Amino acid sequence: MPVDTRLTYEDYCLLPDDGKRREIIEGELFVTPSPQTPHQRVVIRLSAHLWQFVDSHKLGEVFGAPFDVVFSEFDVVEPDLIYISNARANVLTNRNVQGAPDLVVEVLSEGTARVDCSIKLKLYAKFGVQEYWILDPEGPSAEIYRRGEKGLDPVAKLSAADVLTSPMFPGFSVPLRKLTE
Repeated sequence: MPVDTRLTYEDYCLLPDDGKRREIIEGELFVTPSPQTPHQRVVIRLSAHLWQFVDSHKLGEVFGAPFDVVFSEFDVVEPDLIYISNARANVLTNRNVQGAPDLVVEVLSEGTARVDCSIKLKLYAKFGVQEYWILDPEGPSAEIYRRGEKGLDPVAKLSAADVLTSPMFPGFSVPLRKLTE
């Protein structure tokens, strides 16, 4: 009988805390170095805009990495930003998120682009994320995916001149360019 060598959330919790981001997807370990300045600039600026909007409208909560999102025993990720609506607050525990956030945001960096644009897109679709934003600080640009009949469907490709909006947040808007200036 074959031995299951996939990593679990229990294994994940035993990994060293050395400043590197560790995630497991289908039991496979992914390790990336800490993000660089352009990445962090976009994350902090978007989180500020999003948090202020969500908080002022009492819509739910916004969290940034590191914060574990546990989809299954073999699927644990640390998205750059997540939003959990009041309606889905039951997925939030004191320790982590147990299930799909409403929104997941990943900001691309050299070491994460391949995983963010393919492997994580499939993972987020599989586990029920409602909306997925992939932001590239180099453009800046963004790809927006929303839940459709077969998973997460691409709905918009934004460039630096465009404004980031979402039906999830009526009235929210932030120019992409403002996230990198």
